[in-house]
Amino acid sequence: MKTTKSEEIFAAAQKLMPGGVSSPVRAFKSVGGQPIVFERVNGAYVWDVDGNQYIDYVGTWGPAICGHAHPEVLSALQEALLKGTSFGAPCALENVLAEMVIDAVPSIEMVRFVNSGTEACMSVLRLMRAFTGREKIIKFEGCYHGHADMFLVKAGSGVATLGLPDSPGVPKSTTSSTLTAPYNDLEAVKALFAENPDQIAGVILEPVVGNSGFIPPDAGFLEGLRLITQKNGALLVFDEVMTGFRIAYGGAQSKFGVTPDLTTLGKVIGGGLPVGAYGGRKDIMSMVAPAGPMYQAGTLSGNPLAMTAGIKTLELLQKPGVYEQLEQVTKQLIDGLMAIAQETGHPVYGGSISAMFGLFFTGDPVHNYEDAKKSDLNKFARFHRGMLEQGIYLAPSQFEAGFTSLAHTEADIAKTLEAAKVVLSNL
Repeated sequence: MKTTKSEEIFAAAQKLMPGGVSSPVRAFKSVGGQPIVFERVNGAYVWDVDGNQYIDYVGTWGPAICGHAHPEVLSALQEALLKGTSFGAPCALENVLAEMVIDAVPSIEMVRFVNSGTEACMSVLRLMRAFTGREKIIKFEGCYHGHADMFLVKAGSGVATLGLPDSPGVPKSTTSSTLTAPYNDLEAVKALFAENPDQIAGVILEPVVGNSGFIPPDAGFLEGLRLITQKNGALLVFDEVMTGFRIAYGGAQSKFGVTPDLTTLGKVIGGGLPVGAYGGRKDIMSMVAPAGPMYQAGTLSGNPLAMTAGIKTLELLQKPGVYEQLEQVTKQLIDGLMAIAQETGHPVYGGSISAMFGLFFTGDPVHNYEDAKKSDLNKFARFHRGMLEQGIYLAPSQFEAGFTSLAHTEADIAKTLEAAKVVLSNL
């Protein structure tokens, strides 16, 4: 595994950008060693600037559910490019993607497109407050909803990766109305509502956590949140930026049969291009300008290229057998990894849903962020490096979920498991 060019580029990058990256987790701080610099991607594979090839289980953090650089997506984009890269005006493609999203996601009757998951979550928080006339919100420890000030309280993912519980530069006044509870703990949520009567606008969560590693909801947890919020006149928001169209075509809410009031989306609905969205009940969404008084805007929102890639991606996901294929490949991967870990004497805990998976280096069940933090981070770092050297690209943090795609084959899974056996046998 040669890394000469990656090292040269990353060394130069550190003089140009903070930490040498445009997003913190890319710097490999939590796993150590030299980050690799990508040159190109295709299907289930990535190639770095030194010519090394890897089987990819990050998928640009989720959007590449059909595989990188899918030929049908590229063809649609090439045609769209000839018409221009940005309009800053209404575009018929917005109607097409909006209809597809509304048809697929149970909670969404109207939708607003934005440019990122962070923007979607920031906007939906403002909408929650505008609609209810209340200021406080509840989020869950280890759930990440983007880097807006009010969400950087006990956030997971990149914040956990860097070991920062919160971020300097976030005023206490901004986060004073953000209440937190452990994920999968209904009693903690009930207590917060009891302590703050008629003050809580709503509850926001990742219905399946991906930013503390992969953590599914306990039986009854999502249903319980639905009942608690309804009882207290508060809104329930599912952040499906990661799970939307990935663990089911209609997202986690269709998978588990629990319909929130509002939903945020991203990643998959952009087909690899920058995009986000928030939507929900018509009476709530009618608060958004220009239909209502709650202001939110964006020059690049509804960008024709992002709409094009999203439409084609969702079309591909509607083909028969798609989610069965994703489920089979992912289960084969995670079951194999767990079996090999146990055979080689490493306590692990993990699981998967459709095209999303996770593996923790702990023998104890993981129900929330505190459980996830008990993982052996040093062992994960060594495992990550070992897999990288075997040609397997995993998320460079114990606190990130993994992703498969329609491009991953049984041969890819077999090669990955062979690599894992070598690495775990020598860990």
